[in-house]
This record gives sequence, C-alpha cells and structure tokens, in this order.
Amino acid sequence: MKKFMKNTKIKRRNFIKTVSVAGMGLTFHVPSYAAHQKNKNTTVRFGVIGTGNRGTHLLKILTGIEDVEIVSLCDINKSHLDNALNVCVDAGRKRPEGYFKDENSYKQLLNREDIDAVIIATYWDSHAPIAKYAMEQGKYPAVEVPAAITLDQCWDLVNTSERTGIPCMMLENWSFRRDNLAVLNMIRDGLLGEMVHCHCAHSHDCIDHWFFDANDGSQRWGAKYLINYNRDQYPTHSMGPVLSWMDINCGDTINQIYSAATASKGINAYMKRRFGADHPNAKQEYRQGDIVTSTLKTKQGKTIIINYDMQLPRPYDNRWMIQGTLGIYNEQREAVYLTGKSPKYHEWEPFLPYEKEYLHKWWKNQKNTTEGHGGVDGLEIELFVKAVRDKTNTPIDVYDSVTMSAIVPLSGLSIEKNQPVEFPDFTRGKWKGRKPYFAV
Repeated sequence: MKKFMKNTKIKRRNFIKTVSVAGMGLTFHVPSYAAHQKNKNTTVRFGVIGTGNRGTHLLKILTGIEDVEIVSLCDINKSHLDNALNVCVDAGRKRPEGYFKDENSYKQLLNREDIDAVIIATYWDSHAPIAKYAMEQGKYPAVEVPAAITLDQCWDLVNTSERTGIPCMMLENWSFRRDNLAVLNMIRDGLLGEMVHCHCAHSHDCIDHWFFDANDGSQRWGAKYLINYNRDQYPTHSMGPVLSWMDINCGDTINQIYSAATASKGINAYMKRRFGADHPNAKQEYRQGDIVTSTLKTKQGKTIIINYDMQLPRPYDNRWMIQGTLGIYNEQREAVYLTGKSPKYHEWEPFLPYEKEYLHKWWKNQKNTTEGHGGVDGLEIELFVKAVRDKTNTPIDVYDSVTMSAIVPLSGLSIEKNQPVEFPDFTRGKWKGRKPYFAV
C-alpha cells in the first residue's frame, strides 16, 4: 500500500488536508478528522450500519481491536440493533448511540463529526448509496460485498472517491486468505511465469439459508434478486484474489465480458422436494439461471472464467485455477505443477509446502487466526482500521472494488443480449501506469 505524503503545515482548524497517493494518479483530500490525529496510535472512531448477522459479526471483531471506539450503530430492525448494542456492552465497551427510525437514519449516523469510518453491512442495493454518502461526509467506508449492483452505482463510487479524496474499500475477504496470498507471492516471485488464464467460481448452495427460510421456505431478503434478475449475483468471492494474481487495473484491464446462463431448475426442485408442490415458492417463476458462466478478456490477452453456482445441491467450492507460462496452481487439488521445479514431469505436487514457504507477511504477523473464516475477516478489518488510522489508501481500493462488483450488472446485460459486452475502464486509463499495490 502506498502511504499518503505528509503535510506538516496543516493546522487543527483546517477543513481538509491535501495529500497524494503514489502510483494512483489521484489527489485525495483527507477530511478534518485527519488533522486531529496526533500519531498512528490515535483512536479510530467507528460507526456500523446494518447489524444483522454479518454486521454484528464484523462489530464483534471491532470490539477486539485496540484503539477503536465504536461510536454509533444503525439498523431499521430494532431487535437487530438492540442485540448489537448489547454486544458492545458485553465486550466491555461503552454503549454506542443507536439509530433505527427509518431507511434514512444512516445519514444521522454519518452526519456525526465524531466518526472516522463506517462498516456497511446492509442489503445489496443500499451498499453503494450509503458508501457514497459516507465519503461525502468525510468518512472511510468499508462496504460489504458487492459494493454496487448497477453500473451507475459503480461510477458513483469512483467519482465520489476521486472528488472527495476518501478511499472506499469493499470487504472482499477471500482476497486475504492465507492460501491465496501465498499464491500471490509465488506469482510475484516468478514461479508460474507470465499469467495467461484463470478459472474461479462461487459454488455454494445458498437456497436454504441465504435466499429462503429453511424451516418454512418463505422468502428472505435475497430471494427478490433471484425472481427479478438473471446474472452472476455474487462474483466478488470468485474474483477477489484473481485481480492481484493477474495485475488487473495495474498493468492490465478487463475489456470484455460474455455470460451465459442455464435454465432455472434448482430452486423449484428444492421447494417441491422440501415443502411440496403446492408451496407458493415451488410454483414461483425465477429468472435466475442455476449456473452462470462468464468469460472475461483483458487488454493484454488474458482470459478469466467465472462460475456462479448457488442454487443446486453441492458442497462449498471456489475452484480457483491460475495458469501461467511456467506452471499452474489448482485449489481443488491443493496442488501445483511448476516447470523445472516440480519433481516429476507433468505430475502434480502438494501445494501445502509452498503455502508455508511463501506465507504472506500479513499472516506471519496475524495474531488472531480464528476470528471469522479462519482469521480472514479479522485480518481485513485490522488492515482497514490501520489504513484509516494512518490516513492511507485502503487495502482494496475503489477501482478494484467496483471492477469486481460490475460483473453483477454486466453479466445480466450480456445474458439478456446473448452477446459480449464492453467492460468499463473504471481507472480511465490509469491502469497503464499503476503499479501493483495489493499486499505488496
């Protein structure tokens, strides 16, 4: 990560502090709270918007980080909010102030002058508007995945971040996995040669807990997306590590996407099997195909295959495979083959010894290796807190956040048109000169 240049002439009364982000071609204006920070150990003041399961999980991580003050929480569900407020108290923290009146109550939280950063864990369609408002109020947003679900929302986040100078980070936790970071170190050390092709997926049967209630089959908040859209609904876990593996937005850029979807069979089959043919959701028509396959092409001639697979019975799997001119890594096999290094010609060897040898510094220094997906969530939140405290760019920047998120609407558009569609360059050409920054 590149640190902001220091400005020693700033006085406490100044409204903003102008700093440059090396390698990004941007000028960021860090808001007034930055001028109040005396050193890197200054307390970072947080708000949390959205205190359901995910938001409360991230809140618990915050309660365990030193020099973090949890100032305020917001949720339109009063019971969720009360539970989260009690989480803070049970952790020995001061009881935050809560906001819950209506869907605009998040603005009351973000209008406060005693908040530096906010975690946003609301429903998908509200992520981008809240993050945009946060940046306009001078707060660092850490927004859950996907950061946006329309192209207009993607551009709103980019334009607002560039205009206000406030970094915006999507909390794509799979970018921070121990194995994925080890693969990144191997790639940067040249073991796989020049990158050529990647396959990735989000294969996770979510019908009975994300989209529908397991007890009675009623629709949960996510079901409306399956009824109204046919697209890759959740591409960021697939693409998280791939962007840095393939230097996307830092020397290369995606310029085209073509997506195709199967018929929708899995949801109705599940409902009939579990609740009977007369259940309303067994008769419901769903636009969402069971499997969506997207092919992405880059300016430098790389290809990426992404599978959305969240509606058919199957164990969890990401199916990462990254292939270069000197070798290949396969996550499903937990194996690699490296030209001139693997002991047997054209035979896989175990990945684990390489994971240990190329363990990333973040994991060498990670104290809590169990909090959230084996420590992944704790690591990304700690790194975000550090970025806010140090007034640097975030571990995942706004360009990568929207690039991953844009696959949602673009895959839907490609399926609808049955043809490839252009992928926007959110960096506006800066990818040509940007150097890799993630996990450097």
